[in-house]
Amino acid sequence: MAGVSRGHHGRTPAAWTGVVIAFIGICVSSVYVVMAQPVGFWAGIGISVIGGLIGLGMRIAGLGMPKEPASLVEARAAAGRAQLQ
Repeated sequence: MAGVSRGHHGRTPAAWTGVVIAFIGICVSSVYVVMAQPVGFWAGIGISVIGGLIGLGMRIAGLGMPKEPASLVEARAAAGRAQLQ
């Protein structure tokens, strides 16, 4: 995709784990919607929310993308401005 950073966006254990668990929750919800079982549907939604919380917890624990130092952000901004001139 044009304009998307070629970095490691989303390629972390935290991102993969959160998305996989949330996807499983969506699949569970979908099955129970077809079966017209509201309790199962809400259980699937709960699984999806838990997946997001697990991904967030893993990111906080250091398994997500590291934050960039301010000097690197400023250098990247300066390089972008230089290209426009």
